[in-house]
Order: sequence, then structure tokens, then C-alpha cells
Amino acid sequence: MLKHLENYFEFSHLGTNWRTEILAGVTTFLTMAYIVLVNPAILSATGMPLPAITAATCLSAAFGSILMGIVARYPIALAPGMGLNAYFTYTVCLKMHIPWQTALGAVFLSGIIFLAITAAGIRQMILRSIPHELYAAVAGGIGLFIAFIGFRNAGLVVADPETFVSLGNIRHPTTALALFGLVLMVTLEVKKVRGSILIGVLTITAIAWMIGMVHWAPSMGGLSSLADTAFKLNIAGALNKGLLEIVFVFFFVDLFDNLGTLVAVTKRAGLLSADHSIPRLNRILLADATATVFGSLTGTSTVTSYVESTAGVAAGGRSGVTAIVTGLLFLFAIVAAPFVNMVPQAATAPALILVGSLMLASITEIRWHEPLVALPAFLTLVLIPFTYSIANGLGFGIIAWAVLHLAAGKYRREDWLLYILAALFLARFIYLGAG
Repeated sequence: MLKHLENYFEFSHLGTNWRTEILAGVTTFLTMAYIVLVNPAILSATGMPLPAITAATCLSAAFGSILMGIVARYPIALAPGMGLNAYFTYTVCLKMHIPWQTALGAVFLSGIIFLAITAAGIRQMILRSIPHELYAAVAGGIGLFIAFIGFRNAGLVVADPETFVSLGNIRHPTTALALFGLVLMVTLEVKKVRGSILIGVLTITAIAWMIGMVHWAPSMGGLSSLADTAFKLNIAGALNKGLLEIVFVFFFVDLFDNLGTLVAVTKRAGLLSADHSIPRLNRILLADATATVFGSLTGTSTVTSYVESTAGVAAGGRSGVTAIVTGLLFLFAIVAAPFVNMVPQAATAPALILVGSLMLASITEIRWHEPLVALPAFLTLVLIPFTYSIANGLGFGIIAWAVLHLAAGKYRREDWLLYILAALFLARFIYLGAG
């Protein structure tokens, strides 16, 4: 039985084993388990019951991750997306006064659109139309993005009213412990210790507990509470209110955040083909779209691929088993929700910083000496962390690529879809600026 599974997940071809895949799955879960607490905290502002959202968050993350692992066989974990949950709550429900049931209907419709364009091959065409240099820039930009999140969570980078950001207090216990964790993880990585990131996370967690830095408070959850949000979505209401703008935003942001994350994870894992294509792409996109539909039915905002999956990849994860293990842990988190906040940010922050630094290796593929390539790649690279959005960074990169190639007379007819994407991104930025 195990031999058949190893053949299905291509262990021999990928150079991996059960121990490595399980450790990688646990590592991915630990770096993204915060969503079990954060997502319910955000969505509950809409009036949705907190215990039900907690269960929906865990169940949708488990479903999406396991589906990705089994069907697409990639080490990519999914969960309700950050940013999209804030848009769902603060813009759609609170600002526009749309009931959360109707907003869930809009999420469902965006998922159906995803499924339709994936089945028609449109998402695959979009992915293939983007130059591979921008893929490299996206991977590097996401590396800077998650490293920035790690610096912020560690308290090493803090907000400043004059300069936007500034250096934090390195004597603060969280910051000092996170820096120690970073040194520990890098040391283990240099010594080629398997599971170096996971060992570092668990070690820092243990130290934080011993010195009294962890103040654990039970959180709410439980599968029975799911009845308060499951199948409560109002699809007819979303259609009747003409919420096409909302459906489009859910669709547009998730599309390009997902594509950016997908490229970053596959590049980091060395799973891209020689022609820069992604094997089994259709299965990946179908798993992602299905997870969004499933999430809306359980009672949560858009489910998408998580860039924290790169932490599991850095820990050695190469196959779908990594995503399955992460999904099973999310499934367990439904009943163990009171314990998910036991791992402090001081333990997970250095993991994000280390993974972010490793992801910058991709920028060596960019032809920096060619302005037509360098500027679009640079804009993509820096605007992902600066605007706190993968979609924004990729959008500016695509627009710059199209405009510069048109201006220089270097455009090609076969790149027609790239120019359509540039026009759509430009229209989106103009629309957002007008708001």
C-alpha cells in the first residue's frame, strides 16, 4: 500500500520520503495556523458567529489542502485568504451594508466563475501569457513580502509616523527570541539538518513557554457550531442586488494572488518544467476554485493558496503529501481550536524571514541589464511588499512590460493576452484610485 502511494506521489522522482513530507506538512501548518484565530476575528465583525467561523476556517483549509495534495499532488496548502477576508468584512458588509449571507453568495459566484474559466482553459492561458522573468520577480517579491511579515511579527520592524517603518527594540523579549530562532534555523539549515525550520519553531516555542512569554487563552470552535453558517449563503440576493463589482473583486484579486503564489511555491520547490510551465496546472487551478466554492458553503470568505506553503517546501516538502498533512492538521484544529494559539509569533517569525531570504534566489534569472525586462521586474519585486499585495505588484509589472514594449516597438502579436491583462489591470487601478 505504501509503495503504491509513494509511486503515486512520485517520491523517487522528487527525491523525498515520508518523514520529510510529514515534517514539511507540520511546518507549513505551524506557519499558517494563525489563520484559525485571525480569520474568525475579522469575519465576526459582520455579525457572523465566531465559533462557526472558526470551524468553517479549519474545515475549508483542510478540504482545500487535502484536495490539492490528492488531486494536484503539490505541496501547496490553502485557507481563507488574508486581504480578501478584510474586503469581505469592512468594505462589502460594513461599508456597503451587505448582509454576510449575501456576501457569501458573491464569494460562491466568484468560485463558480473560477471553475468555469479553468474548465475552459482561460486561467491556463493567462498563466502562460506572463513572461517568465516576471515569474522570477513575483517569487522574489513574495519572498520580500513574507520576510517583511516575519520582521513585523518579530517586532524588528515597527510602524513610524514619520518614516512609515523603523527599527524595533531588539531588547524586547519577542524580538530577541525571534532573532535567536533565526540564527538557530540558519545554523541547522547550514548543517543540512532535516526539518530545521520545524525544529527551530518548536525550540523557540518551548523557550517562550519556559520564560513565561506565552499567555494562552482558550479560543472557541467545534464542528457542531458550523450549523450557524453552513449553507446560509444567499446566492439569489447576490444576483438581485447586482453585486457584479464585488464578485469581480473577489475573482480578480484571488486569480492573481493565486497565480503569484503558485509560481513562487513551484519555483522554490524546483517543480517548474524546463519551458517554465507548471505540470498538472489544470488540476491545481481546479482544486483552488473548488476550495473557494466549498468555503462559501461552509461560511467563510475566499479560500486561496497560501504563500506560507514555501516554509514547508524549504523544509523539504515536494509532493502532495505535504499539503495533505497540513490539511489533516487543520481538520484536527476544529476540535483542538483552543490550543492553536500556543505557538508564539516569536517562533514562526524567523521561519518566514528565512524562507523569504531563500526565495530571493529566483531574481538571478532576470536579465537586469535589459531595461525592458529590468523595470517591470523591479516594479513587481518591490511593489508586492510595499503595497502588501501580490496582485498589485504583478499588475504594475505587467502594465510596465506592455507599455515599454509598445513604446520600443518590441511588441509581438502572440502576446495579445498580455496586453489585455495590462489593460484590465490599468482599468482596475484607475477605478480604485477614483474611489
